[in-house]
Amino acid sequence: MSPVNCVLCGEGEDVSVHLVARNREWRVVRVLDNPDHPAFWRVIWNHHSAEMTDLAPEQRSALMQVVCKVEAVVRRELQPLKVNLASLGNVVPHLHWHVVARWAEDPHFPQPIWGERQR
Repeated sequence: MSPVNCVLCGEGEDVSVHLVARNREWRVVRVLDNPDHPAFWRVIWNHHSAEMTDLAPEQRSALMQVVCKVEAVVRRELQPLKVNLASLGNVVPHLHWHVVARWAEDPHFPQPIWGERQR
């Protein structure tokens, strides 16, 4: 996928997410279109890069600090049983991290949110 076709590179209005924070290097969005998992955020690197090792060490550190800050806020405010962190990029090869609060009664727990539904 070229950056021209990358859904995470675009700056257009995306009603499936809510912008929480941003700077020149990254942005944090809350995912709104996943009713099974309403406590779902993405930390997105603004520039089109597919892998963590595409970034300079200080950029990797900055990105992970944001991921950890989002996790800390989610834990403090929502007190989930677990917080899942994932950086897959198989479908959209643009560097981004998923931060998902999990509870024992959520539809997929203890499987990943993309796994087989448990209830």
